[in-house]
Amino acid sequence: MKKVLIFSLAYYPSFVSGAEAAIREITDRITPEDIEFHLITPLFEPSAPHIERIGNVEVYRVGLGGAFLSKVLFIPLAALKARSLHSTHHFDALWAMMTYMLFPVVLTKALGVRAPHILTLQDGDPYEKVFERPFIRPLTPFLDRGFRTARLIQVISKYLGTWPAKRGYKGEVVLVHNGANPKSLHDENTPEEVDQIKQLLGKREGDIFLVNAARLVHQKANDVTIRALPLLPDNIKLVLVGGGPDEAMLRSLAKELGVDQRVILVGPVDRSVVTIYRRACDIYVGPSRSEGLGNAWLSAMASRLPVVATTEGGLAEFIRGDGAEQTAWVVEKDNPEQIAAAVKEILSNPEKVAEVTARARTMIEENYDWDMIAKKMRTEVFAPVIGC
Repeated sequence: MKKVLIFSLAYYPSFVSGAEAAIREITDRITPEDIEFHLITPLFEPSAPHIERIGNVEVYRVGLGGAFLSKVLFIPLAALKARSLHSTHHFDALWAMMTYMLFPVVLTKALGVRAPHILTLQDGDPYEKVFERPFIRPLTPFLDRGFRTARLIQVISKYLGTWPAKRGYKGEVVLVHNGANPKSLHDENTPEEVDQIKQLLGKREGDIFLVNAARLVHQKANDVTIRALPLLPDNIKLVLVGGGPDEAMLRSLAKELGVDQRVILVGPVDRSVVTIYRRACDIYVGPSRSEGLGNAWLSAMASRLPVVATTEGGLAEFIRGDGAEQTAWVVEKDNPEQIAAAVKEILSNPEKVAEVTARARTMIEENYDWDMIAKKMRTEVFAPVIGC
């Protein structure tokens, strides 16, 4: 049996985004007899267990509780925990999930842990923001060391595949996409469940619900969609599924524009029910300013929703706006007028919508299924490093 130690800035059950979902979907599909996974993550909630098994991952939470202190202390505490665990488990590899997890990996190796490391790039922020933050810039030599000494780097999009060389990495870069939410891809929700969510959202006959399911942060550009609402009929409303620091700003903006009664902020929900919210709505609108790939967009396509999106970052991998390969309606970033026009076009062209959504669904089935992705991760990422 091989053993891999993962470093992740968050993990189930309370803090889940695309990167955490990817870890879970991949590790759940690799048997413990093949590879045993361990994971170190911050203790954000004092009541959370310090050690917990989740699927095929033994999770260790380090810190004093509370988001700020846990983040501040995570790098040294994670490295010390890794060294302690390594003395017992003798890990065959370390796995950094996203760029900043190279900090604890580099420190862990400086503390004497002799194991190769894998880096997965899932970053949603643009390259400049990741490396040019004021508090990160003085520390970039540590990140660059992590890039240069990685045994292998895996990326989820061609866009992210351009990053390693910029940081001095000369090794192999392996492209393995993320997948769509399995509940979306395998149609696991019943019509009754969808109707319940429609009632919960207050959806009435004649209402058209736009939806975005992602954290409420600047990157996701929900403010742009809210600015599009005054350009659309009153029966068109926006459902935002997720929480985040932009919530107060979005509420204020909606009130300022007179559309606060047309914006429904659901808050965070478990990933297992996000698909039901999508299916209770009509059009997925995700005009992101940057994306590493875009798991939520993949899942929306798997749910057969028409998608309005930019092609920023990794979205360009699968968002195609015209011709025989169209999978979505493409808009420029920060352009509410184009969002409104795209929504109107979707509502006035049901035959085209059926054609585009069917094409998008087929693309997801053929290229973004987690069963296929997990096999590729095992054979093309883990096997070359640990010989499993």
